[in-house]
Amino acid sequence: MEAIFLISRILFVFLLLGSAYGHLTQADAMGGYASSKGLPNGKVLAQVSGVALLVGGISILFGIFGDAGSLGIAILLLIMAVTMHAFWKETDAQAKQMEMISFNKDVALAGGALAMYVIFYGFSEFGFYTLTGALFN
Repeated sequence: MEAIFLISRILFVFLLLGSAYGHLTQADAMGGYASSKGLPNGKVLAQVSGVALLVGGISILFGIFGDAGSLGIAILLLIMAVTMHAFWKETDAQAKQMEMISFNKDVALAGGALAMYVIFYGFSEFGFYTLTGALFN
């Protein structure tokens, strides 16, 4: 089971690190999108969220206080779902559908991150190929 949990972390983090890379290398475009959603300082928010995705992803991947990293990612994803993908505000059917897909993706990933939080928190004594134990335990 430890190996399966490690594989699940690698697969989960693949998306997080890819998103972090996009947020950090395309901060102008990401910031413009955030600003179009009414958020102030879009570029700064894109960079901050990119760093948060990177740090949380590394935390989960290597098990460095994986409970804190996975909880942080869950919170970030829920905030991003509500602020960036508010499909209920869209009037164009195609835009509404795209935002709903992104909203559902972020909520589902947040659920996965919360599941990882429970595993990191509740079973930290078993190791699960981690570099540290749980921070909150």
